[in-house]
Amino acid sequence: MAFLRIPEEDRSIESFEEIRKYLAGIDIDYGTWKREYELAADASDQEILGAYGVEIETLKQQGGYVTADIINVSPATENLDVMLNKFNKEHWHDEDEVRFIIDGRGVFHLRPKAGPVVALEVEQGDFIRVPRGTLHWFDLCQDRKIKAIRLFQDPSGWTPHYTGSGVDKNFLEVCLGPAFIPPSEVSA
Repeated sequence: MAFLRIPEEDRSIESFEEIRKYLAGIDIDYGTWKREYELAADASDQEILGAYGVEIETLKQQGGYVTADIINVSPATENLDVMLNKFNKEHWHDEDEVRFIIDGRGVFHLRPKAGPVVALEVEQGDFIRVPRGTLHWFDLCQDRKIKAIRLFQDPSGWTPHYTGSGVDKNFLEVCLGPAFIPPSEVSA
């Protein structure tokens, strides 16, 4: 389950319902998708999309999405840093950014029109919809891996429009939620 930080208020929220309510107040959809069975770790993209077919089709009809795919990155991904540099600077899109996390963890920093920047750490089972025009950026957690279903309204995918504000440089790049163990506490 997600973990929400509001750094400017030195506040964190861990309760699913409180996170959902807070994000709804800044026009971000957040939820979880439950399955009665587990997918194999090596499940193919088609198997994953098939397992979540009902949820994907429902979203397509509700949001005008026309295609869904899987993004799967890990430390072994070729040119990972180049890819991450497309996401980790403040930007916005002409369409919604929709993600359902299959595996791994990451953090969406969201800068609403009114209010402070929030950091939403997502993990397996979390669903997020960042509406078009919302200022945000994304980073991976320390293990540098994530697998997610993405939905698009334009079959060619989304294009980031960078703000160049530099605000993203004022926030931590790594996750600090409940699964984080400071290096000083890790046993040798």
